[in-house]
Amino acid sequence: MAKKKVTAKKTAVKKAVVKKTTVKKTVKKTAVKKTAVKKKSALMTAKQFSLEAAKIAIARNCKDVVILDLTGKSPATDYFLIATGTSDRQICSVAEEVLEFGHKHKLRPFGKAGMEQGKWVLLDFVDVVVHLFNEEFRDYYDLELLWGDAEKLEIRSEK
Repeated sequence: MAKKKVTAKKTAVKKAVVKKTTVKKTVKKTAVKKTAVKKKSALMTAKQFSLEAAKIAIARNCKDVVILDLTGKSPATDYFLIATGTSDRQICSVAEEVLEFGHKHKLRPFGKAGMEQGKWVLLDFVDVVVHLFNEEFRDYYDLELLWGDAEKLEIRSEK
């Protein structure tokens, strides 16, 4: 009689454990599906982001705003946004606004450099790299000449 009680308890415990693990697995699967759907709808393409960042630069009076399409030409990125600012303060404020726009659209920069000096600010969003130069640095580095075979995208501003 003692053996029957022990085996009955063991089977009851095993069944309870099996039920708990199956419930946990189904909950995890549905949670993963929900977050995956949310991420797809919130993200914008690299091309859209580069165009919107260019519009920010134009709206803040940057000169010579250019987007180079490096898709298939560079293993590092797909788009370069190049713009010239008139002052260090303007360059930094445009960079901050592009960063805010990226954060709003769930795009975090992989790296950023030059915010302290404001002569050449680089914002690396992996698929899009934003270069904000002062006139002297833009002439010196001449990225358009370096990437001369890249196609330039047309930027349509709503002015």
